[in-house]
Amino acid sequence: MLALRLARGSRPLVQLRRLLVAAASAGTGFLLLYVLAGAVARPAGSFPRLLWALVPLAATVHFAVAVARADPATRPREGLDAAGLGPVRLALAAAISTAVACALGSALALALFLHLRGDLAGLPFDGSGARLLHAEQPLPVAAALTLLALVPLTASAATALALRPHRPLAPQTALPWGIALTACGFATEAYAGRDGGGVLAGWTLTAVGLALAGPGLAYACGSLVQAVRPGALRLLAGRSLQEQASRIGPPLGVLCSVAAGALTALALRDRGGLHVPLGPLAWPAAALVALCAAATLLTSAMETRRTETAGRKALLDLAAPARVLRTAAGLRATALVAVCVPLSWGVAQLTSLALTR
Repeated sequence: MLALRLARGSRPLVQLRRLLVAAASAGTGFLLLYVLAGAVARPAGSFPRLLWALVPLAATVHFAVAVARADPATRPREGLDAAGLGPVRLALAAAISTAVACALGSALALALFLHLRGDLAGLPFDGSGARLLHAEQPLPVAAALTLLALVPLTASAATALALRPHRPLAPQTALPWGIALTACGFATEAYAGRDGGGVLAGWTLTAVGLALAGPGLAYACGSLVQAVRPGALRLLAGRSLQEQASRIGPPLGVLCSVAAGALTALALRDRGGLHVPLGPLAWPAAALVALCAAATLLTSAMETRRTETAGRKALLDLAAPARVLRTAAGLRATALVAVCVPLSWGVAQLTSLALTR
């Protein structure tokens, strides 16, 4: 009941984020049902299709966790401990709210899937959806409900784990591990070639490696901004970026890996392309992953802006013009783009070389 009351009393922007989580969950749920229907019709090769469908699942869960972090209702406040609303209870309430939003999306995915198959009423689009979704085969109800429960259960568990009370690590600590995992991803892709499972395993290692290295890269960007006799503006931008590194670094690394994957697919398009066993839903799945990664980074950036409210107010009280704050924010964004664009291009080039061996 507490989670439902917090969700009902949230601001419109928070409700919009939850609706976006529900939409991402609906897209992932529909993809999982499509994989299940294809497995019933053609059991051979169903396991690789399920593995590739886990990539949008991971992107959706990552986005749901970022939205839960940015929810003001999950922020500990003075006096709430006395009312029994400590960090653990707030994390549990956030996990329940995340599960509700994802369950809503899964229900919408099931309704749309059954409607396109003609199981609810009529056959829309002249029956083309029924042919695509293998309506001639019965859909296993238990398996469908199990797959649809993956997103709410995984997202709620990840939210509770992410919001638990813990001491944050320094941004530079995970950088060597991230570089090592990225190198392992390149090696896996070079060994497996363009085999679907090998490409997926290599890209997953690369994405995890870049996510681990993201905070260190963002911290290094802050150091770069302050290099060589900085003025007040560059000091403000660089220090702020270093303080935000642990929060925006992981989604920044994930977005770099998604951009690198897209560039790799474009580079290999004239050489036979990549084998992604998702059929006609491969490009919608890729679009879902890209949108979730971008929305996660944007949500994390907005959250860091909320945590900087006290510092911004202090600067304004000292008669600092608002233009200075906007210029510092633009300088931080420019530094991140200047580092992440070449990084994504370089990772894409190395991946293309590994896959063409």
